[in-house]
Amino acid sequence: MFDRWKRPVLIKGALGIVTWTELTFLLMFIALLCWSIYSYLHAMFAPIRQEAAAEGLWEVKLSSLGLTLGLVGNICLAFIFFPVTRGSSVLQLVGLTSESSIKYHMWLGHMAMTLFTLHGLCFITFWTETKQLSKMLKWDDLLVSNVAGEIALTAGLVMWATSFTCIRRKMFELFFYTHYLYIVFVVFYVFHVGFSSACTILPGFYLFAIDRFLRLLQSQQKVCLVSARVLPCRAVELNFSKSPGLKYNPTSSMFINIPSISKLQWHPFSVTSSSKLEPDRISVMIKGDGHWTNKLHQKLSSTSPRTTHLKASIEGPYGPASPDFMRHDTLVMVSGGSGITPFISIIREILSQSNTKTVKTPKLLLICAFKHCVDLTILDLILPVPESANAAPLDFSCAELRIEAFVTRDKEMKPEDESSSQIQTLWFRQNGTDSPVAAALGSNSWIWLGAIISGSFVIYLVLIGLATQYYIYPIDGNTNMRFSTPAKAALNILSICVAVVVTATVGFLWNNRRSSSQTTPVLNRAIPAPTTTSPATLLSGGDSESAEEVESQPRNAIRQATTVHLGKRPNMNRILLEVEGESVGVLASGPKKMRQRVANYCQSSIADNLHFHSISFAW
Repeated sequence: MFDRWKRPVLIKGALGIVTWTELTFLLMFIALLCWSIYSYLHAMFAPIRQEAAAEGLWEVKLSSLGLTLGLVGNICLAFIFFPVTRGSSVLQLVGLTSESSIKYHMWLGHMAMTLFTLHGLCFITFWTETKQLSKMLKWDDLLVSNVAGEIALTAGLVMWATSFTCIRRKMFELFFYTHYLYIVFVVFYVFHVGFSSACTILPGFYLFAIDRFLRLLQSQQKVCLVSARVLPCRAVELNFSKSPGLKYNPTSSMFINIPSISKLQWHPFSVTSSSKLEPDRISVMIKGDGHWTNKLHQKLSSTSPRTTHLKASIEGPYGPASPDFMRHDTLVMVSGGSGITPFISIIREILSQSNTKTVKTPKLLLICAFKHCVDLTILDLILPVPESANAAPLDFSCAELRIEAFVTRDKEMKPEDESSSQIQTLWFRQNGTDSPVAAALGSNSWIWLGAIISGSFVIYLVLIGLATQYYIYPIDGNTNMRFSTPAKAALNILSICVAVVVTATVGFLWNNRRSSSQTTPVLNRAIPAPTTTSPATLLSGGDSESAEEVESQPRNAIRQATTVHLGKRPNMNRILLEVEGESVGVLASGPKKMRQRVANYCQSSIADNLHFHSISFAW
């Protein structure tokens, strides 16, 4: 019954892929906004009809409408920070991640800015009609500061203008850096309405402030990049050392910064590793589709197999609280291009669990579409880099895996593909100052997060209490003057910032020291024999005796499970109709249009056993 609520109901359009549950809550939230507007206007218009003069009635009503729109906009602002609180978002409690809930942040942002823009236009029109345009330059120390509201609205409009899809996709860096204007927006918003009225957004912003500072502390550490695999399809896999206490689930993602390429740019990538299969490693695959990713590929392609140290910083990983897909009997994973990356982590996770033989694992069907034959080498990343030459191979007989690979633009294997399609493995020298990737607050992150929230709030109350007793009250209580409202707001903001910085720093340093004492240093080790793979071996299906003599058993198992279709596109109707199982999980990852096509089939299908999941992570 509940699974039907997770089915997509809206697929194409500005809202993206929307399930019945999401649509229901969206309509309920819009109904709340409409009811709030009606309630505020009803309460404000009643005294106007009795007291306002006839000639000024519509102007007074316009002012009341503007105030109402601003008050209702505060409701949207109260929720807008929760979806972008990556590490401590309460959305994880209901099975959501910050990546999948970004669309909620976008919905709330559009609604909030629409209401705030109309709020500003109403008052500008009111001041124009009543010959009071000078009020636009009014900075009131006791009541509402109009200038502060105008500055906040301007900052919000700049963020809003650069967030539309047509601008965000073409000029992402412009969108990214202008979004830092949220600091200006929040500060002057508080100055505009006063700290007491701004308390409606305090819970969400408080969590966001703690999470943002913890991410800042984590990003300052340099991590150990152990090895990298350079693929001929302009893709690389980076393997980092991680603390054994860091646990994450498949389909997680993390942000990576490489100072030698850009000191400012952070890019999100889906994790390809499994914390159960690789307790000391975490890896990501990066496809060279942009300026930053192409420079990374060129940098790694030009290095020797035993290259020098490469500095990197990481935020994350961030992912779901539990792997929901494990409950299905059969798992169908549909990917386009580098959208296969989250599915690699799922396959590794299930391979790890199937080798333990302690839990029942679902059958796996991977449907992947690539443009060229050389892209087939991505399938070799299903197997992790062995930690040593004597590492025990994975037993593929315990997992039921079938791979249907479609090459859409090449109808036959070209000779240059066979000669130049080899994977190069690079090993990096380790630096004693580097640290393994670890959770910002250790394994008990939720306990520490609760301690930071409660501890910082106590410190804030103490600081603002001292400021009130010795700085604010002597003016308000003992003189005929009133303490400035914006100044009070500034003191509250400063107290919150100090409290968050102190408690978060203590929690981070304590867990970092504890994690370092429990982690074995990564030493420079002997280089395993390099591995090379050509797409032609996948086309042979593992039947070549010479290939079997050279390659390992797990690699041959992957080839035997893979069927390559040249010059074809996947027929989703035929493939999904042939899938058996009482509960079939359909996961789609890749370009938006591809995910929409898969969701459209699941929506129109009469089969009740199909459960669609859209993975909109970095791809």
